[in-house]
Amino acid sequence: MEGTYMAYVGSYSYTGKAKGITVYDVDVEKGRFEKRCEVEVNNSSYVIASNSGKTLYSIADEGVVSFRILENGALTRLNSANIKGMRGCHLSTDAEDKYLFVSGYHDGKATVLKLNPDGSIGRIVDGVFHKGYGSVAERNFRPHISCTRRTPDGKFVMVADLGIDQVKIYRFNEKEEKLIQVDAIRCDLESAPRHFRFSSDGRFIYLMYELKNVIDVFTYETGERAPKIERIQTIPTVNHVKDEGLLTAACAMRLSYDEKYVYCTNAGDNVLTVYSRDAETGLLEDLFSLPISGVYPKDIAIFPDQRHVASLNHESGTITFFKIDYEKKQMVMSSRSIEVNEPNCCALVRVR
Repeated sequence: MEGTYMAYVGSYSYTGKAKGITVYDVDVEKGRFEKRCEVEVNNSSYVIASNSGKTLYSIADEGVVSFRILENGALTRLNSANIKGMRGCHLSTDAEDKYLFVSGYHDGKATVLKLNPDGSIGRIVDGVFHKGYGSVAERNFRPHISCTRRTPDGKFVMVADLGIDQVKIYRFNEKEEKLIQVDAIRCDLESAPRHFRFSSDGRFIYLMYELKNVIDVFTYETGERAPKIERIQTIPTVNHVKDEGLLTAACAMRLSYDEKYVYCTNAGDNVLTVYSRDAETGLLEDLFSLPISGVYPKDIAIFPDQRHVASLNHESGTITFFKIDYEKKQMVMSSRSIEVNEPNCCALVRVR
């Protein structure tokens, strides 16, 4: 995939060691980032680019901030918007960049905001607070929304709540602009469904569990009242024998550009697990789980050549770079690690 790419990395700024978003030039051939500058955002815990690649959105203390991505990769601030709740932890846009979906970990709120034609953030159209209890466990005893996405058919919004161990399904359309619950995926107790992604054809859902340390694969079919969802596979997020005394938490999950591979990072074990994906059946086959040379890999960035990856290691304050050999089922460091304070998330964007 030819072109010029930039990487935008969000970090916490309350310690004073980072401004918020660090901007990097991406060297695709050598598999590394080169720092350009920093942009001030209060505690940028999650960043995404619009599907058009023209706008960058970031979680901030004040809610959500939008930036215009210029042709040279620089960022120009557009506006910010309050989400009328506690700070969010995850963002997504729909396929046409009409809406921005914000997940609230601390208050269990999913918020939908309208996006303006220029990419700036408009008004809040709806928001829902989850209620209920998960278990008596310290981590997940009340709602913690961790991922919200609109389904590819545009008819529904799915909301993963790792606190109450459910993925709630809401009807949503441009006419009503209201979240109306129609169904739910009820997960195992204390499994903590954290993130999910759809295949681009809309036929499959990949749901990663933070505490259960597995990925569930579901088929997806559009329905009138509610979608038809069926689980067809459960596969571990690590494929080696775990230390029984070591707490493992699945952190991030991404698909390759051609969707032939799925990547999952795991804290505790501090490994990256790579799976091959069958486009027809949607099923996964684990290839390997290998160390990322850092602590708490909170996110993973996939280079456009699909041969290089970057692991954002939150606790060790580093980004490490690797080249993957899928045939030999191995990866080796492709560049020296770079330091960045508490990296949370990375948006890798083609600018020209």
